Order: sequence, then C-alpha cells, then structure tokens
Amino acid sequence: MSKKVIDLQPEVPYHTYTVAETEAELKSSSIEGLTSEEADIRLRRYGTNELKGSGGVKWYLVLWRQIANPLVVVLLIANILAFATEQFAEGGVILFIIIMNATIGFYQDFSAEQTMEALRNMSSPTAQVIRDETRIVIPNNQVVPGDVLIFEDGDVIGADCRLFEVFNLETDEALLTGESLPVQKNLDLIKASEESLGDRLNMVFASTTVVKGRAKGIVTGTGMGTQIGKIATTLMNVDTNELTPLQKRLNKMAYCIFVAAVILVIVVFAVHKFRYSNEIAIYAISVAISMIPQGLVAIVTLTMAFGVSRMAKAKAIVRRLSSLESLGAVTNICSDKTGTLTQSKMVAVRMWFPGDGFYRISGTGFVPEGEIFRQGETNNGEVPIQANEQVVTLDSGNDQLLRTIQASALCNMAELRRTNHPETHGEWTAIGDPTEIALQVLAYKAGMPKPELVDNGFRLVAEFPFDSSVKRMSVLYETPSDEHLIFTKGATERILGCCSHYRDGDAEIPLRNEKAGEDSIQVDFESVIMKRVDALAEQGLRVLSLSYRKFHPTKGVDLVHGLDRDEVESNLVFLGLVGIYDPPRAESLPAVMKCYEAGIRVHMLTGDHPSTAAAIAKEVAIIPADTDVKNSSMVMSADKFDAMSDEQIDALDELPRVVARCSPNTKVKMIAALHRRNLFAAMTGDGVNDSPSLKAANVGIAMGQSGSDVAKQAADIVLTDDNFATIVEAIAEGRRMFFNIQKFVQHLMSGNIATILVLVVALAVKDEQGDSVFPLSAAAILFMNLCYSSPPAIGLGLEPASATNMKEPPRTSKQGLFSFEVLMDMFVYGFVMAILSFVPFILVLFVFEDGQLGYKCNRGYYSDVCDGVFRARATCYATLTFLILSHAINCRDIRQSGWQWSRLKTAHQNKTLWLSIVVGAMILFPVIYVPGLNKNVFKHLGISYEWGIVFASLFIYTAFVETYKFVKRRTMA
Repeated sequence: MSKKVIDLQPEVPYHTYTVAETEAELKSSSIEGLTSEEADIRLRRYGTNELKGSGGVKWYLVLWRQIANPLVVVLLIANILAFATEQFAEGGVILFIIIMNATIGFYQDFSAEQTMEALRNMSSPTAQVIRDETRIVIPNNQVVPGDVLIFEDGDVIGADCRLFEVFNLETDEALLTGESLPVQKNLDLIKASEESLGDRLNMVFASTTVVKGRAKGIVTGTGMGTQIGKIATTLMNVDTNELTPLQKRLNKMAYCIFVAAVILVIVVFAVHKFRYSNEIAIYAISVAISMIPQGLVAIVTLTMAFGVSRMAKAKAIVRRLSSLESLGAVTNICSDKTGTLTQSKMVAVRMWFPGDGFYRISGTGFVPEGEIFRQGETNNGEVPIQANEQVVTLDSGNDQLLRTIQASALCNMAELRRTNHPETHGEWTAIGDPTEIALQVLAYKAGMPKPELVDNGFRLVAEFPFDSSVKRMSVLYETPSDEHLIFTKGATERILGCCSHYRDGDAEIPLRNEKAGEDSIQVDFESVIMKRVDALAEQGLRVLSLSYRKFHPTKGVDLVHGLDRDEVESNLVFLGLVGIYDPPRAESLPAVMKCYEAGIRVHMLTGDHPSTAAAIAKEVAIIPADTDVKNSSMVMSADKFDAMSDEQIDALDELPRVVARCSPNTKVKMIAALHRRNLFAAMTGDGVNDSPSLKAANVGIAMGQSGSDVAKQAADIVLTDDNFATIVEAIAEGRRMFFNIQKFVQHLMSGNIATILVLVVALAVKDEQGDSVFPLSAAAILFMNLCYSSPPAIGLGLEPASATNMKEPPRTSKQGLFSFEVLMDMFVYGFVMAILSFVPFILVLFVFEDGQLGYKCNRGYYSDVCDGVFRARATCYATLTFLILSHAINCRDIRQSGWQWSRLKTAHQNKTLWLSIVVGAMILFPVIYVPGLNKNVFKHLGISYEWGIVFASLFIYTAFVETYKFVKRRTMA
C-alpha cells in the first residue's frame, strides 16, 4: 500500500460541482458511501492518504548511528594498533567485533525504528467514514477519493472534501490560507473555477481544523492531491529520533563509563611504567572496551520497541516514548465514565413527566423494539417497581408524551439505520453520540422516528450544538404548519434555569408567579424535579431533561446565522426527564481492583449527575458500596470542587474519588491538586476541551474511538478501544519494561565490573621480565562482551512481568534507574564474580602449575613454559563466562531466587533468555578446545581437571547469591 500514484487524482474544480455531479464524478454515494471492496481498489490506485516524503525510516542514518559513537572509535583504534603491530589474530577478532556490533545494532535499531514508524502511523489522526452503509473509524491514511467523511467540533480534517451536509460549520484554515479567523462554511454553489481557496465555502481542506459545528463531505483529494499537499510536503514530518529521559540518563552513564575507561588505560600503562609494547597497548584498549556496556543503547531501544508493540496489541498506542517511563510511576488515574468504565451502549429505560409520574421503556441495544409503560407517581418520589403499569402510545394520551418524543427525535444528530450489506443484512446500526442514539431509539419505539418527521415536513433551520460550558443542545425546526419550534435537551440544572413554564398534560403552567413583586416557585417545583433526578440517578441512570417552546421569529432576522443562543434558550417549557442506562464494562471492576492492589487510586471525573456517577462508581468499586453519597467527601459536584481554593483542597484528607458535572477546567484543577500532593497522575479525555488536562497530566490518555483528533495529538497514549482496563494493562507494561531495563543494566554492569576487577588486579602478577601476566587475552575480553553479556541482556529485556508486578506500590517519580539497592547489587555481584574468577587463575597458576609464568606469554605460546599461563587463562575465562551466564538467571528478580522451580518452569515464556544462555555455554567449548583458535587467537589451552574449579566457583557463587537475597528479603523494606 505504500506506492503512491500522485498524478492520478484529477484537477477538478469540485466547488463548481453540485453534490449530485460530485457523486457522479467520484462514483460514490453521499448516503451509502463506498463499499469496502471499492475502497481497497481505490487505495491501491491512489495510494495512502499521506504526504510524500513525510518521514520514514532512513537506513543510512540508522547505520551511521552505529558507527558514530565512542565505542566504535575505541575499537577502530584497537584494530589499527593490532594490524600495525602484526597482531593479526587480535586484529581479526576486533574487526569481527566491529562488524558484528554494527550489524546487531543496526538490525535492532532499524527494527525498532520501523516498529515505531508503524505505531506512529497507527496513532495518526483517524477519520470517520461511511462504508458499506455503516459509520466506521479508520486510520486517516486509509481514506480514499469518494469516501464520505464525517467530521465535527475538534476534528482535524483528513482530506479535501466537497460538503453536502453542514450544521454551523466553521473551520480554521490559517495553515492553508493565512486567514486567522474561522471560516463559516455553507453548501452554496460557486461558479468561478479559479475562486481562491479561502472563498471556496462549500469545500473543506486537509489538515485544517473544525472549530465549530459538524458536517459531512465527499472526499475529492487525498495525499499529495490535496491543497495542503501541493504547498507543504513537510507538514507531516515526524521526529523518529526522540530521546526519552531514560535514554538521556543512559547516554550520560555511557560517557561517564568512557571517561573511566580512559583512566583505566592510563592505569595499565602506569603499572608498566609507561613502557610501550604492542601487548600492553592492545591489553589497555581491551580493558577500556570491557568497561563499556557495548549493547546498552541498542538493547534499551529494542526493549522499548518491544514494549510499545506489546501495548499496541493490547490496544494502547504510544505516541511519545517518554510516557513509557512515566507509566510505571502512576499513582492516580483520573478516568471518564461513559465508554471508558462503561460499555457506551446506552438505552433509555425511564421517563418522568410532571403530573403523570414515571414511565418504563422496554428493549435494549440499537434494535428499536420495545414498549412504553406508564407506572405513575409514588408517595415517596422513588422509582416504582414493575407493577400496575399500562402500555401507552402517542395517540392514547395527551400531547406531553408527543412533544417529548419529538424533542428526543429532533434535538438529536444520531442516525439509526438497517444495513443492506450482505454480511450484516437487516442489522440495526447507529451513527452518533451514544446518548443521542438512546434517545433516537426511544423515538423509534414510540413510532415517531426522525426520518418520518422530516419526511412529514419538519425542517431543521438552525442548530446550537452541545457545549460543555452550558451543557445544553438546542435546535430550531419549522413544522409542516409553518410554525417554529425550539427543542432543547441537556443537564437538568442547566435546563431548569432556562425554563419559565412546565408542561402538565396539555397545560403549560408558569414556574413563577408574581406575588408582592417577588418571584416564588410554585409548589417548590424545582426541588420536586431534582428529587426525581436523584431517584433515577441512584439507579445508575444518566438523566437528561427535555424542553421546548414555540418560536415567533422577528421579520428580517436571519434564522440560520442571526440568532442569539441565549435568546433561543430562554422562556422554555419543561417537558420531563429521560433516564438512560449505560452498564459498566465487565472488565472494569477487576481492573479497578487490580489498581488498588498496585497502590493506584482511581478517580471518576464525569459530566453525569452525582448520584448517577456514584452508582456506577459503586458497581466498579471506585467507592465502597455503602458510601452515603450525600454526606461523603468521596463524591463531590464540580461546582463545589471548583469553588474551593487550593488551600481548601490541600486541606482535604483525601481528594474526591468521584467528581460529577465535571467541566474541562475541573479536570485541570484536579491534576494540579494531585501534583501539589506529589502524586503522579494519568488523565483520560476525548474532547477538544480536554486537551489542557491531557497536557497537564503526567500521562495524557486519549480515547481512540470517541476522541477528537485534537485530544489525540495532545495525549501521550491513545486507547483504540476506549477501555479503562487497557489503561491498567498499559501501566502494567510500563512497570514491566522499567524493571526489565533495570535487570539487564544490572547484568551488563555487574559483568563489566567483574571483568575490570580481574584485569586490573591481575596487573600485579608479573612474569620473569617484570611484565604483567594478563588473565584474559584481548580477543577473549572482546568475545566475552559480544557473546556472553549482550545476548542474555536482550533476553532480560524481554522478560515477562513478575507475579508481583501489579501488587506493589508504584515507584516514586524521582526514583531513577539506579536506586541504592541496584547500585549495591551491581558492585556486590561484580566483586564476588571477580574474586571467584581471579582465584581459579591464581590456583592453576601457582598451586597446580608451580608458578611457571614464563616470559612473553602475553604475546603467544613460545614454549612449554607458557603452558601454565595458557591453562590458567582458560580456567579464568570459563569461570567468568559461566558466572556471567548464570548471573542472567539471578537478575530475573532483584530479591527472589531465580532458581525457584516456579520461575524455572516458566522458561518457555522467555525463550530468548534461555537460548542465549545455552548457546553461550556451547560456544565456550570450541573457543577452549579447537586447535589454533584457542592457542593463537584467544591465547589459552584446553583444560581438564580445571573444570572442577570452574564448577566449584559456580556453586559457591550460586550459594552466595541465594544467601545474599535471603538477607535482603529479611532486612530491606
């Protein structure tokens, strides 16, 4: 799909085409969209919807990163010295190391870059299209000419489109035209084919942003065929070389180690009184190289790429690598309710009308099958049980039910349709907000669906979309009898403030009467309604209020653009309440419980009524089941929380677990309160207004299905399934990855410390000419780092999470990779391995071989007098190799034994680690026993009785490790 045929998209002035002409030209339908088969054909023909040259992985840049680093420079110097002094064996090994290191590093880095590039493509802005008569969400790069694109407030438009349906649409085209003010769009035909882009009001363009309203359009151009593609080919370039804080710390560590390596070179020459010889120079360079964890950066990159890939499979797309490190430190999760903790499959199940009382609606899901039952009022105002109820229809009572159903159907942008696709023929599908879908299904059940009302003459004149600041939506319709009606829905407290009357049967009764010049609410009507709202909300229902009024337009006023929202949403007539139920996801409760086990506190920040939010919070264990909602500080309304000063919030024993009627500013305030308590917060969001809170949070998490593109771009992680349980999985993966990096860094550094100590201490062992007798040859040192340290470290990076991964409190945000315990372990393990490797060298040399050190044995096997030195080297090499390999098993857990049967039987879960250990052990034997290779390259001989010493050292080391960990478990918190 990567091939792009840029010139195939014709230069057609679609702004001069009618909608029908556009459909004919593009062979598409504004109602049905394209079929999946046709979309695939067009994707192959036109290519992906991307700008040419927009990033990608450059192999030569990846290769250059493998060469341009201090390690390779040191190796090259060593290689030049070896060949210049005719040390061809050492030179060959060093050259082999350079090539192998660069090859492995290139493969790991290139694979990681490709993985990250693929994931960046996955997390790029998505598009809502109609295919196979069904509204679906696809990656924006899969959009093709002829697709029907749907966009709304906050979306980044993914392609050039000819509009065919517009409601108060305004777009920000500053990126394309330089015009700073939003542009109001319409459907008027434009005759001039050369009209400037800014005046093509029936078109929208790729990479511009919807700032208001919503619309539908037919895609006319994608990729380089868009207007933005012709003038800005670099807009979508991405930085593929982002360095995370962890990588920066590791880089600093590498430079510190490099300085230490230079110091060691000086030490080696100082011990030999700065007398130069080829052997001393090669040995000094080898000591320096052994100090540097050669594969560290590549292994970190590979581990992160693997972690990101695992999270993608778990439906969490990582947009910023730095968020991976932050996940393990999360202490609090601030989550939305609808669609995240719940299924987002809302269904209207209750209604309440003044005078009539409660109603029950049967049926579930999108299928518009069910009946409406009148249950009446109860003495205590609580929701009645299913008894003494009667089926009602629109023609069996007064007009109150009729107006309510009209409001449900018309103050609503959702669509309900039955598909004709062969695979889903006859199934009901829905397009739109879940709450609006529930109301639309209710209208269908009542026998008054929106399409029928429109067909009978109801015409939409103006729309005031839902706004989180007012929590209302209103529409103005012209009726078949040329009347004008306003319908409004929204949060009850926001609707009541706009109402002057309420409907009781066919009568419209004033809410307020003039008495002695003062207003008084009749029969405390507002408190009656709020009591019914509480009763519905306590059953976990989301409660909406519906209202309407007759509108008499002023002559000459533009009803489409000239109306004031405050004027429209005033003097309304209150109709009634609708209770909508959104059941919790089955996985939400276990996920919340897992959070508590992991020391993570969950907060629900929702726009719902406090009782509704509390009811769902109880079901998923965010708050205890016996919580008294009205008297508990765990549940708080946003107006109360927002009214509190920072000092008052900080004085609370505990921040509220549930904040209801939440606004975007409330979320920002909650994040700030968490930060003042030195807590590490993850925040979910989906709307444009959520962007500030997503950026303010330590980890911003956007909803991939319901979220706007602006929210996704502001977030660190995007959930493709909008599921709270996925957040918990992402945190678990973040913890696993952090501890795995800690494990392999400990393994690499412990081995390096052991090797350095052996090499430096052995400088004190002098031969007959006063030269130090090297315990390991330069080739052996280099080969050991390549084959015995890096491969097990890679395996440790892929280690599965431990059983206690999500049963321990989160690490503090200040806790770095090198905690006191990790540093202590590095030096303890390194010191013990050094002793247990150097002692066999001394035993063979001075006990079993009578101290025959010979001369020039560093240079080669000149006589039998070097026999003892060569056997001692082989013993030291075998011992250190087995210790480093076994240390990889030890590093699987910082305190628990790596040799427990419960851990050993899970070896199949990390085949890379165990395979690297087995292969490393097998490679050891040819190195020791193959004639020529052992004596001429690695400068040691085959051994026999010395294996007893090797395995004795291995046994002692294992016993020490188990004792050391046992003491740590008993003494360290």
